[in-house]
Amino acid sequence: MRYLCLSAVITLILFTQFVSAQDGAAIYKERCATCHDAPEARVPSLSTIKAMSGQAIYAALTSGAMRTQAQGLSTPQIFALIGYIAPTGTTSASAPDLTRTCKGDASTGLGILKAAMNAPRWNGWSTSPTNTRYQDATSSKLSASDVPKLKLKWAFNLGDVTMVRAQPTIVGGRVFTATMAGAVYSLDAETGCTHWGFKASVRSGVTVADAGGIPAAFFGDAGATVYALNAVTGELIWKVRPVDHFASTVTAVPRVYNGVVYQPFASIEEAIGADPSFECCTFRGSVVALEAATGKKIWQTFTIPEAPKATRKSAIGTQMRGPSGAAVWSTPTIDEQLGVLYVATGDNYSDPPSKTSDAILAMDLKTGALLWSRQLTENDAFNIGCSLPQRTNCPESNGPDFDFGQPPILLPLEGNKRALVIGQKSGIVHALDPDREGAVLWQTRIGKGTALGGSQWGSAFDGEKVYVAISDIGIGAKPDASSPQGFRLTLDPKQGGGLHALDPRTGKVLWSARLAQCAADRTDCSPAQSAAVTAIPGVIFSGSVDGHIRAYSAKTGEIVWDLDTAREFTTVNGTPARGGSIDVAGAAVVNGMVFVNSGYGQWGGMPGNVLLTFSVDGK
Repeated sequence: MRYLCLSAVITLILFTQFVSAQDGAAIYKERCATCHDAPEARVPSLSTIKAMSGQAIYAALTSGAMRTQAQGLSTPQIFALIGYIAPTGTTSASAPDLTRTCKGDASTGLGILKAAMNAPRWNGWSTSPTNTRYQDATSSKLSASDVPKLKLKWAFNLGDVTMVRAQPTIVGGRVFTATMAGAVYSLDAETGCTHWGFKASVRSGVTVADAGGIPAAFFGDAGATVYALNAVTGELIWKVRPVDHFASTVTAVPRVYNGVVYQPFASIEEAIGADPSFECCTFRGSVVALEAATGKKIWQTFTIPEAPKATRKSAIGTQMRGPSGAAVWSTPTIDEQLGVLYVATGDNYSDPPSKTSDAILAMDLKTGALLWSRQLTENDAFNIGCSLPQRTNCPESNGPDFDFGQPPILLPLEGNKRALVIGQKSGIVHALDPDREGAVLWQTRIGKGTALGGSQWGSAFDGEKVYVAISDIGIGAKPDASSPQGFRLTLDPKQGGGLHALDPRTGKVLWSARLAQCAADRTDCSPAQSAAVTAIPGVIFSGSVDGHIRAYSAKTGEIVWDLDTAREFTTVNGTPARGGSIDVAGAAVVNGMVFVNSGYGQWGGMPGNVLLTFSVDGK
């Protein structure tokens, strides 16, 4: 079996039979307008479709109710059609599964808010605004000697979805989790019963905080709408779409701090940019600050200060624009000492490359003013067009796509010094000085680095060491007559993976733990460790594309607990669910329990749809 580079695989995925895409409006007129411009019976109007998320429209066109009407359209044509529709919401999200609701729920808003502020919790992406992903002994209530005794406590079916990526949040004895299938849930942490469900398609996760005296669950959806729900009842407090670009989406869990919601935005324009008739590109990443109580916009800061301008013409005469991109995929980091918010940015989508892509940006918490930026990969302008033989719309810079998918960790050093430490898809871990405008302290290479390699979604710090997992996944393809594309993706069972402990002062690698090869009888298997890392005293948790969640000794890197999640599970909400690859979000640990999502069918991984909860002896 021949393994291909990532760009070749993307070419196969998106453009098996590449043709020039028609204009989105023309496709709509030809295939959609007859029904949706004058809708009858249950046919939705165009305005109703616009309220759907781009992801939901894509699903409807490729595998849902509209697949017959979309038959024969190429991926660029589908994206052009979605671009014309300009989706703005998530009304297509399926209804939440309320099969097993909690009985006798006597919680009050005041009670859950008190629990959120004072009791052990895992709230949002990390346990702290510094994004350490470390849970101390008091809150974890799980010692290193307890970890080998972990057993399944309960499992929850997350619905009709092939991948789960949202970080679980546990506050006040409730688990808040979201799915791309169209639901946000509040579950009981002890039993898994359902307090409430809300209809929304969410890629990231939930943060619980005060919204004008009401305990609220904050999140953003795939269509870039930000919500605040009553955390006790699930009722909507407010929702707002604070950005106007049609391709905008939310991947980052919001950071709520001192009554303000800080929400970063990314987009799908990097993929749409492959369409040769598309004017690539106009999206700029940004962070928006909203009043937690009302959703009112306080400020918006773009990661690229200047608006995109007309640059050159493409090979077929389409106007090209730039600079663009520099999306923010991860949760902001808060510097309480300086009143600063730090974000890590993605690559540019078009030329000219900006100085703020592939960078750490520092913004004033109150005003959003850009204080400084430190770029760590220059000239990284890339879109999916660079993966095509025709290379239409590919920027001349043709960067390596080494953007940041994780937030920086703000940590203390000796002598009242501090560092911002972050892993990159390049395979390099960087340490910057936040008190000297991001001056580089050290840089250590621990992975090869590729567009899906290096360090992807998140690292951890336990007060002594920084723990960084490596993906470096090997992706290939083989003929498959049963697939609509005529092929299927395959994973190299011998490539990728590894967990590394670094000295935060010097960047020296203190130990490295590498995984054994995948089992010979397992397909769709890779040892790559793309998911975020989680630390508790003496133990590090890391999930893998091979479906395993493993716990490592913080001292030596030795594996002390290993559980294979790629199997079927009986669930508390009745329908069996299946685990698979573990990617993006990491484990959440609180009150003696470990919460992990399993299932990630993208890039050849094993699909799944289950939230798993472990405790000592399953009790």
